[in-house]
Amino acid sequence: MCNTVVFFGEELAKYGFGKSHPLNSDRIYAFWSKFTALKLDKSTQIRIEKPVTVQEEIILEFHEKDYVEFIKKASKHGTGLLDLGDTPAFKGVFEASSYVVGTSLKALDLVMKKTDGILHAFNPIGGLHHARRGSAGGFCVFNDIGIVSIMARKRYAVDRIAYVDIDAHHGDGVYYEFEDDPMLFIADIHEDGRYLYPGTGNESEIGSGNAKGTKINIPLNINSGDSTVMEE
Repeated sequence: MCNTVVFFGEELAKYGFGKSHPLNSDRIYAFWSKFTALKLDKSTQIRIEKPVTVQEEIILEFHEKDYVEFIKKASKHGTGLLDLGDTPAFKGVFEASSYVVGTSLKALDLVMKKTDGILHAFNPIGGLHHARRGSAGGFCVFNDIGIVSIMARKRYAVDRIAYVDIDAHHGDGVYYEFEDDPMLFIADIHEDGRYLYPGTGNESEIGSGNAKGTKINIPLNINSGDSTVMEE
C-alpha cells in the first residue's frame, strides 16, 4: 500500500536563482535523477504528486503584507535583491515561491487527512527556513515551514508541533518567529554559527518567555558527522 507522497514537477524547478547560483533549477532534477536511479518512482509504497500553488491570503498568515507586495513587484521586473545580502530577484519569483508553499501545504493536508493511507509527504524544494515575516534571507523567499505550522493549527486544530531541522544552516526564520511559542517545539542541528550563515543558533537559545526550554539548538563544529550528533 502506498504510504508516502513525493512531489515533483517543473513548477518546483522554477524556484531557482540562475545557473551560477548555488540554489538553481538543477537541484530538483539532480534529486529526481537519484530518485529514479534507485527506482523509487516504481515503488508501490510511493506516489508521485504534482506541485500545487497557494492563494496569497495563505501566505499572509505568516508574512507581512508590505513584504508580499514587495515580492510581487520584484517578480515582475526580476532585478535587484530581495534582502540585504544574497537573495536575488528573478522574474516569476512570487509564483515560484507560491508553488513551494502550496506544495508543502498540500503535503500537510495529505498527511493530516490520511488520504489513501498517506502517512508521509516530501517536498524536495521545501524547507525555506531563513525567510522572516518581513524579509527574505538565505535564498528563502516565503517560509513554507512557518506557514504550514500556522495552518496545521487553523485547519486541523493541532496543538503541539515538533519541528526538527537537520539542514547545515540554523533555521533562524523558524526559530525567531516562534521563539516565544510554548507549543512549537524545535530541535535544530546545524553547523556552528561562528563558521556558517546565518551566524545564529547558539546552544543557549532555548526559547523565550513561556517557551523557554521548548527549543534545542545543537551547533556542531566543521566536518562533524553522525557520531558527533549522537555524542551531543
